[in-house]
Amino acid sequence: MLTVLLLPGALRAFLPALIGRSALAMGGLALLLAVQDSTGSYTQAGFATAVFGIANVVAAPWRARAVDRFGQRTALTTMASGQAAGFAALALIADAEGINAVWFLVLSAVVGLTAPPLGAAMRMIWASLTTAGDQRTKAFSIDAVCEELLFVGGPVIITAVIVAGSPGVGLWVTAAAVLLGTAAMTSSASSGALRGTGGGGARGDRPLRRPGFARVLIVLLGVGGVLGVAEIAAPAVAAQHDAVPASGWLLAALAGGSAVGGVLYGQLKLKSGIAKRLFVLCVGMGLAAMFVSRLDTLVLFGAGLALLGLCLAPSLITGYLIADTIVPEAGRTEASTWINTSVNLGASLASAAAGIVIDDSGAWLALLLVGVIALALASAVPFTALRGIELSAVPAPDRCEKG
Repeated sequence: MLTVLLLPGALRAFLPALIGRSALAMGGLALLLAVQDSTGSYTQAGFATAVFGIANVVAAPWRARAVDRFGQRTALTTMASGQAAGFAALALIADAEGINAVWFLVLSAVVGLTAPPLGAAMRMIWASLTTAGDQRTKAFSIDAVCEELLFVGGPVIITAVIVAGSPGVGLWVTAAAVLLGTAAMTSSASSGALRGTGGGGARGDRPLRRPGFARVLIVLLGVGGVLGVAEIAAPAVAAQHDAVPASGWLLAALAGGSAVGGVLYGQLKLKSGIAKRLFVLCVGMGLAAMFVSRLDTLVLFGAGLALLGLCLAPSLITGYLIADTIVPEAGRTEASTWINTSVNLGASLASAAAGIVIDDSGAWLALLLVGVIALALASAVPFTALRGIELSAVPAPDRCEKG
């Protein structure tokens, strides 16, 4: 799978993209701790973090559309500059005295609205460097695995920075990561070659107008829902066993399982269509969630979360492959972003509902219910639409492909 990293131009774009993407993995925690330290209130810190997250999700499709239209170099650099400025401003007011708390909310909205879609942009670069099929699957797999590792290591790194310095320093580091990483990525030849449509593009290029794409997003809501409940259930189960410190290990098991699943998915030469893969993976997540709900001991629960994680990264990778197949090139950055938005929305909605269910009846019921919901949503997979588009995308037998 690592052979895709040796493709001309791959590492030159991928490594700085990971640095830029680490800002999202670090930014939420850095923001939370900085606002709490400055205001002395976890309520204010929670509001600021929520504003950041909501602004990021709401604006994501429009930011991606701007990348498709104006090209990576122009759009991503502009967004990264705006987000870095927002983090820097937050760092300055976090160290000041007598600042009205509303400014934390305003600037949190700024850093959420301007977050550059580096993951979707990097997948566009992978698509330009690879051929459709196993090679592109491997590229998307290694991308997804590295993203999982970022979200495991990012909070650890930024916590160490804040402990050694201050919450304000954490925000400065986050600002530097997004600005420098994005600038280095967009200065690469492979990123610069993606110049955008230069105009509004055809209305039929919009992902949500493509047959079957909206139904794929509905299916992925279930994947996000399982993820959101698992992230709330893990600390709840740890607390139930009087082992709160084990929360981190349980979440690490989930992330580790996802990383392993992504690696295996990239290595396998799957002959089944992407519709069938999406269905099997989403059904697998639903069944795994129901299975985990019946596990009592902490060790077994952690092993169950690792099993559940095995389906997580492959589900996302399949979503990205569908976006790459079903949507014309002019709309693929937006399409890839919609995949993430659907999973994030499912996770957010499920997390909110899971808290209520867990308080009332326990983590087991939350996992059982979300498993049932994931199974129900899996039935929305558009088999006919995806099969038709996938067949039409098969290259002619006499056509030469890149190695």
